[in-house]
Amino acid sequence: MPRSKPIIPVILSGGSGTRLWPMSRPEKPNQLLSLTAEQTMLQLTARRASGEQFAKPVVVANAFHADLVEEQLADVASSAQALILEPIGRNTAPAIALAAIAAGAGSEPILVMPSDHVIADVDSFHAAIETALPLVNEGWLVTFGIAPDAPETGYGWIKVGEKLAEGVHRVERFVEKPPREKAEAMLASGDHAWNGGIFLFRADMYLGALSVYAPEMLVAAQQSMDRARREGTRIWPDAESFAACPSDSIDYAVMEKAPRVAVVPVSMGWSDVGSWDALHAISDPDEGGNVVRGDVVVIDATNCLVQSEPGKRVALVGVKDLIVVVSGADVLVLPRGRSQEVKKIIEAMND
Repeated sequence: MPRSKPIIPVILSGGSGTRLWPMSRPEKPNQLLSLTAEQTMLQLTARRASGEQFAKPVVVANAFHADLVEEQLADVASSAQALILEPIGRNTAPAIALAAIAAGAGSEPILVMPSDHVIADVDSFHAAIETALPLVNEGWLVTFGIAPDAPETGYGWIKVGEKLAEGVHRVERFVEKPPREKAEAMLASGDHAWNGGIFLFRADMYLGALSVYAPEMLVAAQQSMDRARREGTRIWPDAESFAACPSDSIDYAVMEKAPRVAVVPVSMGWSDVGSWDALHAISDPDEGGNVVRGDVVVIDATNCLVQSEPGKRVALVGVKDLIVVVSGADVLVLPRGRSQEVKKIIEAMND
């Protein structure tokens, strides 16, 4: 049966990109890089939300990246119906509000996706979307809960509650990034999922929830769009209006407060590629456990990640469990397991 309203993908591409330094930088963050395939993370995100059931995407990005975003989307034949260029970062809740307004603020379902995640099993993702749609059309706000395989302390978790329909459950509660012991208990319980930050709901239902739980945010977003400058598909929200907008995540602003919030648990090969260690974990290693990209020579080395941009040759001999990344004049070397400490490097360089 044909669907009356296509799903509008909303791609959040406002990240500044420091977790994968030195390849990722503010001028060209993670989502604009080819990290897991020939195509960039943004292109892969756009591709997984293309087809008959999807409309052209609404992309929310940093104004500095406008040209790159347009070029990359054009390369996958997925030009945006709107490219919203944020004057300032205000976290996910206001960014989604801008997108919901640009999408028409009506009953169309919008699929909110970060632009720098990996989903290996796109068929399972699409099946989860189909599972969620009946409740979405009834006005529920739906999140996709990632089937956990480790006691991750760096993710938010979701307590999966009562069954609402086949494959859909009420969210009993959201759990902030837990300590190790709590994460282990939630994993063992079997009734929790990771919060992957992917959402599906009607544009009007999201904006209605904002009007109840974050009215100042909705007013600022609406005013910034009413006063926006437009040029083709590009939209520049009014900077002064948007600067007055509170900064908050969708989880805090809406999902933890609204009464009709559901979760569809799904196993789809998801990763947020939040570190070099995460990239190593989702990549196919050679027989020595090494993941190498670029002009790299590895001799008697095991379980290393080596990434080098064109024109930079790297050689590793007799080492194990290292991350080595070469980009421009910068070289990163650290032991596997400590790539979250890249942020310390960024802080030290900015002092």
